[in-house]
Amino acid sequence: MEDTWISLLTDVGFPVAVTFYLLHRIEGKLNTLIESILSLPAKIK
Repeated sequence: MEDTWISLLTDVGFPVAVTFYLLHRIEGKLNTLIESILSLPAKIK
């Protein structure tokens, strides 16, 4: 049973960790993009 948990952790844990890392990085860039889009009408005027 212990080998099953270790196998599951190594097979699924790494992709999950990479996904969360990438989502965290993309979130900051999306917030910057949203702020830029929202300020665009004021800059156009």
